[in-house]
Formats: sequence, structure tokens, C-alpha cells
Amino acid sequence: MFKTIIDAFKVKEIRNKILITLLLLFIYRVGCWIPCVGFDPAFALGSADSSTTFGFFELMNMVSGGALANCSVLALGVSPYITASIVIQLLTVAIPALERLSKSGEDGRRKLSLYTRIAALILAIAQAVGIVVGYAGEAMDSVLTSAIPAWLVGCGMVIIMVAGSMFTVWIGERITDLGIGNGTSLLISVGILSSAGTSVAAIIEQCTVDITYIWYLVLFIVALVLIFALIVFMDGAEERVRVQYAKQIKGNKMYGGQSQHIPIKLNATGVMPIIFASALLTFPQLIISIFWPDVTWYSDWLGTNSWLYIVLTALLILVFAFFYSKISFDPDDISKRLQQQGGFIPGIRAGKPTAEYLGKISKRITLFGAIFLAVIALIPSLAFKAIGDASGAAILINAFSTTGLMIVVSVALELEKQLSAQMFVRNHKGFLS
Repeated sequence: MFKTIIDAFKVKEIRNKILITLLLLFIYRVGCWIPCVGFDPAFALGSADSSTTFGFFELMNMVSGGALANCSVLALGVSPYITASIVIQLLTVAIPALERLSKSGEDGRRKLSLYTRIAALILAIAQAVGIVVGYAGEAMDSVLTSAIPAWLVGCGMVIIMVAGSMFTVWIGERITDLGIGNGTSLLISVGILSSAGTSVAAIIEQCTVDITYIWYLVLFIVALVLIFALIVFMDGAEERVRVQYAKQIKGNKMYGGQSQHIPIKLNATGVMPIIFASALLTFPQLIISIFWPDVTWYSDWLGTNSWLYIVLTALLILVFAFFYSKISFDPDDISKRLQQQGGFIPGIRAGKPTAEYLGKISKRITLFGAIFLAVIALIPSLAFKAIGDASGAAILINAFSTTGLMIVVSVALELEKQLSAQMFVRNHKGFLS
């Protein structure tokens, strides 16, 4: 990958795109440190109970690169847009009108993108109101005076955070249009890397006070290398179903007869099942903590380190993995297209038998992929159980979010593929034109 980046910098067009991407990412990171008017900078929204849990606010804080803990203008980050994208994607499957839009070309995709932005705006308002209402008493600055009503300050804070979220979405779209890679994914990756870097720096600082903390740092590095290797290996794992195309004679030419394959990836769903399962279990805890702060039974029984949470998370990941796989891989549609193009799987009849065969393979592959995701997602909770609640372990686990590692690795691999593809097109421009 480093060789690809070095070669890309030698090409002026690609170098300009990389520099634009870095500039926009720098602007985003600067915005993550600009405090939002009305919040007390000493109060960290994302740090509540972070030593013993890894809940909704900790996840948002990690994705935003500490912007939530800093009470910054970009505290919400791209979280509302991601949630809106998932909701619209699910509704596309459930609502026929949206499904027709998704298949109606560029105009339909443009309308779906508009619906996604509107949904992201609504979710950003809801999240901003929840944060202000839930933490106004503790986090509001001395700006609250008798001359300025509390509701007016709260409204200003909501407007600033919502505007910051929409600005973050705009930056992501500009990176996608003018830079390299998917802008939203890069913003998330930069946030995760920033959070991990902060945690590692905290461990190093603790090592200067207590030398025993160096074992936490060694453990983190070893675990990081092993998890990276496992994620990269599983990301490229796939089963290839061989497809043979029948020979066809049209005029004086013969077409077809070649052999190809259908790749079925082991982890085709990515981290979506983990995000779904985590959001479903931690969102009620967010609502309870905001409106009923004295209620503790949910966090006691379904806290992120409880055994019930671990079991339910694993089961929900399995369910969502199969659900999302059904959306992204349709055996009936693939079977129909193969039959129309004169293709067939050797030993399998065309039509319904082919769809059943592909469905059987997809279910088997999805099961192994879902088990892998469940293990990856539960490593922090299991590690807490094994290590305990020592402060060094807490810092280690917060940096060692395997969900975040999966996102970073996936984005890095996709970025490397895009750079390689652009280099390939440039080097073979004469042949391709």
C-alpha cells in the first residue's frame, strides 16, 4: 500500500486529489476541537462511565474522534447521516416506491440521496436535543445568567450542533467528489484513529508514572497486529462459484463458451450487523439515561459488559447478518440473469435449482461470517471480563475497539484499491481509449 501511495504522489492529477482530501480532513479535525458555545469544556460528554462500559456515547465519541467529549461544534459528526443511510436502505427493501427509485438510474439515486439528507437532518436535531436536555444541568457553561434564558441557550446549542453535523456531511461529499475514496468512510476512519491515538498516548503517559503499565502497551500492540491480520485475511476470504457460458453463433462469429465465477465474500455485510445490534441494545440505555437518570436496572442487566448483553449481541449479529445478506445477495435475481445470458453452474440445472444452490452456499458462508463478526464485536467485553476494571485495562479496551479496527481496515483496503485502479487507468490510458 505504501508503494501505491508513493507512486500516486508522482502523478500530478492524483497528487492534487490526495492533497484536497488531506486538506478537508484537516479542516474536519480542526472543527472537532472548536468548543460549542454553552457547554463547559471541562465536562466530557463521552467520558461518562468509560472506565467500565463502552456504550452509546462512547461509540459516538470514538467515531467522532473525541469531538463529543470535547463538546465541539462537530460533536455529532456523521453519526446522524450514517443512521439515516441505514434506515433509507432498509426502507428501500420494504417500500416498493423507494425500491423503484433505487433502480431508476441516476435520477432515482439523486432523490434517495435527498431523502437521506432530510432524514439525517431530523436525526441530528433529535440527537442534539437529547444531548442538551440530558446534560444541560451539568454541561452548560457560565453563559447561563439571569439575562439569558436557559431555553434560548439550549436552542442555540442545538442549532450549532445540527449545523456542524450537516457541515461534516458536506465535507464528506466534497471528499468523495474532489478527492480520493469515500468521504464519509474516511471521516469515520480518521476519527477512530484519533481516538485510538489518544488512548495509546494515555497509556504511554501512565508508563512514566507506573512502569507496570508498559505491559498494557505491549499487550495492545500484539493484539492490534493479530486483529489486523485476522481482519485483512477474513476481508479477502470468498467462495467462487464456477459459471460456464454456452456457445452461441451469431452470423459468422461465435460468442460465449468461456468460464467465469461468482464471488461470494465471507464478510460481505461488513460491520453493518455489529452497528445494528449495538444500536438496538444501547439506544434504550441512552433514552433511559437522559429522561430517567435514576433508573439503573437496564444498565445492570444489559450493560455493555454484562453476560446477558454479550449473549444478546451475538444473537442479534447473527440475525442481522442473515438479514443484510439477503438484501445484498439475491440468489433468485442472479439465477435469472445467468439464465438470460446463457450461463449455468456445471451440474446444476438453470432456474430454480440454481437459485436454491446459490442460496444454500450464501447461507453457509453468511453463518461463518456472522460468527466471525460476533467474536470480533465481543472481544472488548470479553477482555474486560478477563482483565478486570483496572484503569490501564480500561484505556486499552477503549483504544482496542475491534469494530473500529474493522472499519479502519476496510476503508484502508478500499482506498488502496481506488488508488491502484486510478494508477492502472493512467498507465493504460492508450489501451483503454
